[in-house]
Amino acid sequence: LALPDGFQVNRKLARVLERRRDIFADPDAATVDWATAETLAFASILADGTPIRLTGEDVERGTFSHRYALLRDETSGAVYIPLQHIPQARAAFEVRNSPLSEAATIGFEYGYNIQAPERLVIWEAQYGDFINTAQAIVDEFVVSGRAKWEQTPSLVLLLPHGYEGQGPDHSTGRLERFLQLAAETNMRVANATTSAQYFHLLRRQAELLLTDPLPLIVMSPKSLLRNARVYSSPRDLAEGHWRPVIDDAQAAAGRAAVRRLILCSGKVYVDMSADPRRADCRDVAIARVEQLYPWPEAELNEVIEGYPDAREIVWLQEEPTNAGAWEFVQPRLLRQLDGRLPLRLIARPRRASPAEGTMAMHIFSQTGLLDRAYEVNEEMTTP
Repeated sequence: LALPDGFQVNRKLARVLERRRDIFADPDAATVDWATAETLAFASILADGTPIRLTGEDVERGTFSHRYALLRDETSGAVYIPLQHIPQARAAFEVRNSPLSEAATIGFEYGYNIQAPERLVIWEAQYGDFINTAQAIVDEFVVSGRAKWEQTPSLVLLLPHGYEGQGPDHSTGRLERFLQLAAETNMRVANATTSAQYFHLLRRQAELLLTDPLPLIVMSPKSLLRNARVYSSPRDLAEGHWRPVIDDAQAAAGRAAVRRLILCSGKVYVDMSADPRRADCRDVAIARVEQLYPWPEAELNEVIEGYPDAREIVWLQEEPTNAGAWEFVQPRLLRQLDGRLPLRLIARPRRASPAEGTMAMHIFSQTGLLDRAYEVNEEMTTP
């Protein structure tokens, strides 16, 4: 990142930008956070010749002060957008904050996307919950554009999602609603858990704009933006690829000991992997379903068959039982298992509100989920 001569950014922000630059000083030792992976994905997409339009409710800075796609001189107020000045770019980059009127804004972005199908058009919610005020646009156009209107939308929606004790209006991207609307391969729904996965997800979407256009719904993170457990190596970005399902590398080294295979998606995996019981619990494997729709049946079969001594399959989610992915994944997993193994759920109980209203209740509920996930009874562990 080379700023214009005399351009002065805030000192704290300058340190953030310097850390990003340091990644390239020693790429073998460095790790790439979520925002940096996004910036690198955008830069490579522009270098490939695909223009990008990014809008949303604070996307220039990023709601969680993570993106900084637009910089301002703290003295003059002058604007500088680094992605508009990379020498390799063969296409335009546009970033604009949008009004707090989701229905109007997403309706406009949908129309923009239809008129400019060659452009990667992305809208980001301030919080995932806020998509509910645009439900009519989602129902009428985003998920049914092909079936109802013979249009081929490829709009990307980034919906910050994850249970972190911030209350019922700052928790969920209403994953269950999109999965209920999923049919006839009308969209892609993803919940990536590493910065490299997000990098490859964006690049794949750009590559498919003209050959296989579909809306992309991303349950994007909040606290994970700065959680080192989701950071990836530069090599993961340069040499990796999108993986719809990620097996448990730790458990795979001792597959014969696994009695419970946990399938989950999103932030709850990071909570499980950070738990101190993780290192010693050899009878539990945790696999991540990164792509929920289209359902990755073949990849999941491969993971399930890799644990021949498992006694049960568990779907683990943060959301209440009547929310999240459970009611979508249950019939699909039952069909795949075909009676070979029992399937059960670990989740919050059915609730009218999507999340707890206090941090104390959130911690109590979240701790209970992890306790149940790691509690493998004696009968199950005995061969």
